[in-house]
Amino acid sequence: MTIKKVGLIGVGLMGHGIGKNILAKGFALNVMAHKNRAPVESLISLGAKEFASPAEIAKASDLVILCVTGTPQVEEAIYGAKGLGSALRDGLIIADCSTAEPASTIKIAADLKAKGTFFVDTPMTRTPKEAEAGKLGLMVAGPADVLAKIRPVLDCFADTIVNAGEAGAAHQLKLLNNFLSIGHAAIAAEAITVAAKAGVKMEAFRDIVMAGGAASVMFGRLINVPLSDDDSAAKFAIKNARKDMRYYTNMTEQLPVASFMGESVHQLFVMAESMGFGDRFIPRMIDVFQKINGMKK
Repeated sequence: MTIKKVGLIGVGLMGHGIGKNILAKGFALNVMAHKNRAPVESLISLGAKEFASPAEIAKASDLVILCVTGTPQVEEAIYGAKGLGSALRDGLIIADCSTAEPASTIKIAADLKAKGTFFVDTPMTRTPKEAEAGKLGLMVAGPADVLAKIRPVLDCFADTIVNAGEAGAAHQLKLLNNFLSIGHAAIAAEAITVAAKAGVKMEAFRDIVMAGGAASVMFGRLINVPLSDDDSAAKFAIKNARKDMRYYTNMTEQLPVASFMGESVHQLFVMAESMGFGDRFIPRMIDVFQKINGMKK
């Protein structure tokens, strides 16, 4: 079966770019209502059709892409009332672009395979900017023939696709990737706070770090906060980082593997959310550090 009709559940910051690029490459796109109407209306204006439930999306699509917050939302989309699970059929493919817990992914894949539907994990890296440009990075896992079948759709919005292996492996890879990026952000926020307290010239700090072994993408993004009060280079909410770190520490506990740094980073983001920073972007971890150090009200 050739994929012609694509369903998209989760038309938010990342989903809009994904949907826009799928439409631009000539696929039919079915979308579901989202709490933020603007991206949905934008895709409808480009030719997408709107449906009221996951079940309706499943019935109208060859492939359904999930781009939701995390495991609870994925499981609700599958198992909930009028969920995808109520409209399964032989040959239907569901691709989960969310950041989710690998154990749940493995269970869902087994449940759906027993009913003739394939569930593959296809989590993303990068930002809404790359989503709009069709240049996301994807980790994919599942049966090789199924991944090959959906590859033309994935190529619409990704320029890097890495095969991680069997079901759940891509979500494992995603959690490892996010631990590194979120951990780098936490270290960068602390270092920038110390630099500010010491009166270090921020331009000099940026230039020496980015020229050597201490350089990281996250430092390059966070340093824009003290330089120009710009947090737009990492549009990822602190509360979502906290969620991803919990998934990571859950994974390490289930293995089991000691994860001292992971637990510390997770608790740092728990604290930041409890302080009211949950909806702020990750670069505002600098504000969190400065507040707990009495440098900001």
